[in-house]
Amino acid sequence: MAWTNNVLRVNLTDGTCKSEPLNTEWAKKYLGSRGLATKYYVEECDPKVDPLSADNKLIFATGPLTGTAAPTSGRWTVVTKGPLTGAIACSNSGGFFGAELKNAGWDMVIFEGKSAGPVYLDIKNDQAELKDASAMWGKSVWDTEDMLREACGDNDIRCASIGQAGESQVLFAGVINDKDRAAGRSGVGAVMGSKNLKAVSCRGTTGTQVGDPMAFMQATGACNQILADNPVTGEGLPTYGTQVLMNVINETGALPTHNSNDVQFDGASKIGGEAMAEPRESDGKANLVSNAACFGCPISCQRRSQMDPNHFSVAGQPKYHGNEGGLEYEAAWALGAATGVQDLEALTYCNYVCNEYGMDPISLGSTVAAAMELYKIGAITDADTGGLALEFGSAEALCKICDQTGLGEGFGKEIGQGSRRMTEKYGHPELSMTVKSQEFPAYDPRGIQGMGLTYATSNRGACHLRSYTVASEILGIPEKTDPLTSDGKAGLVMAFQDATAAFDAAGICIFTSFALTLDDVAPMINADLDGEWSSETLVEIGERIWNLERKFNMEAGFTAADDTLPARLLKDAAKTGPAKGKVSELGKMLPEYYELRGWTPEGVPSNETLSRLEL
Repeated sequence: MAWTNNVLRVNLTDGTCKSEPLNTEWAKKYLGSRGLATKYYVEECDPKVDPLSADNKLIFATGPLTGTAAPTSGRWTVVTKGPLTGAIACSNSGGFFGAELKNAGWDMVIFEGKSAGPVYLDIKNDQAELKDASAMWGKSVWDTEDMLREACGDNDIRCASIGQAGESQVLFAGVINDKDRAAGRSGVGAVMGSKNLKAVSCRGTTGTQVGDPMAFMQATGACNQILADNPVTGEGLPTYGTQVLMNVINETGALPTHNSNDVQFDGASKIGGEAMAEPRESDGKANLVSNAACFGCPISCQRRSQMDPNHFSVAGQPKYHGNEGGLEYEAAWALGAATGVQDLEALTYCNYVCNEYGMDPISLGSTVAAAMELYKIGAITDADTGGLALEFGSAEALCKICDQTGLGEGFGKEIGQGSRRMTEKYGHPELSMTVKSQEFPAYDPRGIQGMGLTYATSNRGACHLRSYTVASEILGIPEKTDPLTSDGKAGLVMAFQDATAAFDAAGICIFTSFALTLDDVAPMINADLDGEWSSETLVEIGERIWNLERKFNMEAGFTAADDTLPARLLKDAAKTGPAKGKVSELGKMLPEYYELRGWTPEGVPSNETLSRLEL
């Protein structure tokens, strides 16, 4: 079975590492990763806990397919209460760390308490030990990973760590693994930093067993073929990565621009996937060097980029001129269209900054965009910013403020609190493009109606990866729906939310859902684990996870009033493009959504729903 049945409990206060058996009854109901870790978390933590206190817990979790031969089986999650939002936080990452943790024999690691000083957790199969990390404190993610390899004397270890942003409690700090893969959203890195936990190093050689190897290989082979034959997973993502979307979404009229004052960006063609692949005039080289893949991934959507060392003076640090990751769509949008910056080199630089210091580029770029609007209307001045002219379109200002934020310096300290807190401080909370205090991603709800309901109801705050209705509304997957109408979107959002929760719990990448359905995933789970696992079972597990997260949030103090969007999206119509004249029709969709969910008109899961889902 691909559950290892082992949980590692790390008490940072006492300095102890203890193994305990997995709760298999919970595993059958929540599967793994996002689902099972959330169940553990809500059972052990008070919903009212201060996210940055020692009483909060932090869970690293794998899924039953993580580390196996299943396609995209490198996924793992970080579950905690998010300091940016105060809501349940589950941040998903790829790369190789998750598979290494699983192959070391662990389903999850639960961190509790707070260390008296900086430490890192060293895992070698069934051996786990907390070690001093004082020399690494204050270092970047990249330096930390190099130092860990030297300290462990093993270049084959995999690492997950925080940079200076997590140490200084930037509220959107992430946990970075493999130097450029991120559990990036909701501030999970700030929670890690609050515990003085700098990193986790892992070496796993025990392997992962599945229940029926022959049936499993047949199921995974069929899924790999489907992924290869699909135009999105077999061609679009390998060639251009997620950046294939930049021009598509811009033409759709749903690219949030200048802090969502506009829905189209004149500079989109200069920062998209096609631009990354074009040779530069200066040296004949392209920004894009190659694609790359996470563990077990046949899609290979990662980007590997190289900056032009002669072009951008602010980015004149030699360490940024090599092949160190590359822009993906959400980062390029947030750092680019949202701020009005159309300099590809500047965006690549800032993306490196996010990887090195450990920050979420979505929240960072969106918060900088809000600051630029504050600066434009005179709500903040040079006296506030230390002389930095935060003007829309300024590549130099963007790069400098990103550096300041990662290091916790200057006006970067204000940016590091996220846009809701920053705009409230300067008297204009309406300029924060957030839901539940989390900045929303690269799809304007006026141009893609389903995404408005997705953002409003997302349990971890505004998020596209909790219900990617863009697949249906723009790409026609699994069937085409009209992005400009709200009709039928409540059911679409609910279906995507439940299915996504199941994909996450299994331990595979949500990008596979461009081609695979739960009918394709179920045979892999069935061959992997004991028992009978159908697509219907997986949908029920997804629904159970969604309602458990909702229940926790309501006990933490959230209400239906938090299921809303910024007033700008509800009242100010799109100015250009196919959505011209449209606002988000959230008010029409939300009551229908509550009813379909089996919730009261106040958005509370009914007793009947809770009973049916055994909650």
